[in-house]
Amino acid sequence: MHAEIQGFYDPATSTVSYVVYEACASECAIIDPVLDYNAAAGRISTDSADSIIRFVDAHGLKVQWLLETHAHADHLSASAYLKQKLGGQIGIGSAITHVQGVFRDIYNLEPEFKLDGSQFDHLFEPDEVFHVGRLQVRALHVPGHTPADMAYQIESHNIFVGDTLFMPDVGTARCDFPGGDAQQLYQSIKRLLALPSDTRLFMCHDYPPAGREASWSTTVGEQRARNIHVNDSIPLADFVDMRTARDATLGVPALLIPAIQVNIRAGNLPPADESGLTSLKIPLNRF
Repeated sequence: MHAEIQGFYDPATSTVSYVVYEACASECAIIDPVLDYNAAAGRISTDSADSIIRFVDAHGLKVQWLLETHAHADHLSASAYLKQKLGGQIGIGSAITHVQGVFRDIYNLEPEFKLDGSQFDHLFEPDEVFHVGRLQVRALHVPGHTPADMAYQIESHNIFVGDTLFMPDVGTARCDFPGGDAQQLYQSIKRLLALPSDTRLFMCHDYPPAGREASWSTTVGEQRARNIHVNDSIPLADFVDMRTARDATLGVPALLIPAIQVNIRAGNLPPADESGLTSLKIPLNRF
């Protein structure tokens, strides 16, 4: 069965969101949608998500799933907004409960904040199989970047890898967030790269080097041959050493502080205060 895949690149966060559906069918999934956030003004907007809505409406699609690969640190999730506008269930990996526990304490969230993942409609277990219309999807647990990262394998030959791999000339994702682990990331990547060489891999981000336009699709074979961090010639120990040293040089992502507190709520904003004002927290000296 053939999956139609439409990518939406957000240059502000270097994020790629996707609409996936079967040709001549109506059910679709939206993967990793972006809610626009102007950090300087503290203002949220929905231009990126609205472009997805226009695509869904123009193609007569019905949203069945809103899939998050993990609780992103580089953009706010638009899943809650899109669910309100288009319907569908919001899904994420079951290990999100661990991530919620870590960040509830960092942000000192309200006592009512639950650590059971119930902000999401469905928590996927490793290797759980579900469907988008007639398209078969397998939820793959790929920890390393965070403990809760998932990849979604659609009809065996399309994988949405989240923040595991980047394009071959960019490499791999960082592992220095709470619960991240370079050895786990290497093992997760090797699991993906053990698939047939023509398997298509769809990135969640692209940070193109100078002279290359943004792109977000490659293959297992291309990654094994050319990925600058994790090609077939690079052993585990070398990868861990490289990733550890590189991560030590990286700053905090620009949107981590606003993003995480929204994304562990499935894209919902924190509850408003008694005046109706909705605010995000800035915990000092915690990152």
